[in-house]
Amino acid sequence: MLQYLHVKNLALIDEIEVEFREGLNILTGETGAGKSIILGSVNLALGGRYNADMLRKGAQAGLVELIFTIEDDAIKKQLEALDIFPEDGLLVLSRKLMEGRSISKINGETVNMSVLRDVASLLIDIHGQHEHQTLLHKKNHLALLDVYAGESVEKLKKAVSKSYREYQKCKKKLEESGMDEQSRQKELSLAEFEIQEITEAGLLDNEDEELEALYQRMTESRRYTEGIAETYQYTSESASANASDLLSRAIRAFQDVSECDDKGATLYEQLVEIDSLLNDFNRELSEYEKSFEFSEEEYYETESRLNLLNHLKAKYGSGVSEIKEYCRQKTERLNELKDYENYIAELNKNLIKCEEELKKYSLALSKARKKAGISFEKEISQGLKDLNFLDVKFELRLNELDSYTSNGKDEGEFYISTNPGEALKPLSNVASGGELSRIMLAIKAVLADKEETPTLIFDEIDTGISGITAGKVAEKMHVIGRSRQVICITHLPQIAAMADAHYLIQKEAKENITKTEIFCLEESESIQELARLLGGANVTGKILESAAEMKEMAKREI
Repeated sequence: MLQYLHVKNLALIDEIEVEFREGLNILTGETGAGKSIILGSVNLALGGRYNADMLRKGAQAGLVELIFTIEDDAIKKQLEALDIFPEDGLLVLSRKLMEGRSISKINGETVNMSVLRDVASLLIDIHGQHEHQTLLHKKNHLALLDVYAGESVEKLKKAVSKSYREYQKCKKKLEESGMDEQSRQKELSLAEFEIQEITEAGLLDNEDEELEALYQRMTESRRYTEGIAETYQYTSESASANASDLLSRAIRAFQDVSECDDKGATLYEQLVEIDSLLNDFNRELSEYEKSFEFSEEEYYETESRLNLLNHLKAKYGSGVSEIKEYCRQKTERLNELKDYENYIAELNKNLIKCEEELKKYSLALSKARKKAGISFEKEISQGLKDLNFLDVKFELRLNELDSYTSNGKDEGEFYISTNPGEALKPLSNVASGGELSRIMLAIKAVLADKEETPTLIFDEIDTGISGITAGKVAEKMHVIGRSRQVICITHLPQIAAMADAHYLIQKEAKENITKTEIFCLEESESIQELARLLGGANVTGKILESAAEMKEMAKREI
């Protein structure tokens, strides 16, 4: 769960720290106090879009830091698959926000945005103010059923996706292979020519690299041999003075001294050894010089071979290995073209086989979805009744598409009737904004036990509802809070009264500086805030009594 939030220099926030608790965490405050800014900062830390305008005025950098406690073994395994390891059961996600850029870290180690988002998806689910609008798009309806169905469809979806890729691959190959006899003969003739050209070249592995090195040596040989000759002259050949003759003279001159004492003998031995080493050097230098001697014929052969290789590289690949691979592929294609009728027949056979496999898995997936859809409909219908849809009818209708997709052959759409005697109609045609919020909450409640995400965030889920319905929504929020940590921004006292932890967000202006702050409320302070939600600016004694009674009733519900 989300244990701790630290925000610095973001919008109206100078610096705040919040410690969240298990169960239902409620955030309330006046309109414009900065409630959505606080949850927006959570979204930023989890990889949300950032621009420099989000920084507090005058600040050079901002910071959002989240600390999660990780207890679920399944989540630990998924994190390990991402190469993320909690330390002492804690995971610290931070994002430093600077002018035009940001740096994200997990447990102090810098990560890219994709990793951050992958980790975030395991830990938290944010339901924004307008997320219920996604219910207006029927493409999302089937996805919600699949989440509910869980493993019973997940494996089949993977099998369908894999089969679909194979089917598309076979289909594309067959389409690309279609040609008339004239085109076949033309391609066949070209393939034979290319194979012959490569085969006759008799290519050797790494030959191009070796020839290029040899050719470089040949073209530079004159410059090299001049340097070698000059060196040899100084060490052995010069008629006037060379190192070898001079050393011989030195040895003769020092010979008598060597008999004087041990030191003289040692120096003499060193001088003799230097002479021996120089003689060895001169012999090797002479041999080395010969390695730069190339005949015109050798130079021509090397140049011609290199030109041939470069010609083949320009046509068939950047190196010998690629040219050989090209030749292998062309040989396969040549065999196909020579036995073209059987080749096309084999492609058709493979396509039929792939389509049969895709059909098998797609039918199994549809069957699993229909089975899951029965209980899904019942649970959503009951959830809607719990949220004060008194005579509601809800259906998920699965229709068969005309063609296969990577997600099977199903199309799902929610149908609903909210009034007695009213026919079922597509959800997008009948639901108001407030109804959509409640429907989404019912779905979230049903999926709470199916999804492993330990923390749910609701940003003003109460849009467009009031009265008895608000109380029903409050009860549903608390039910979700029994199995998941829930963090909710609300304007409704019925929901706020259910809080396991109640936080007040307020905006203060001091010395021409406006700041947003957050406080965890004691019970008496929570009652005072409930009274404000009930009565607005004029909180009377009776309103306070009503707030206290509402809190007491919520305790009994809990």
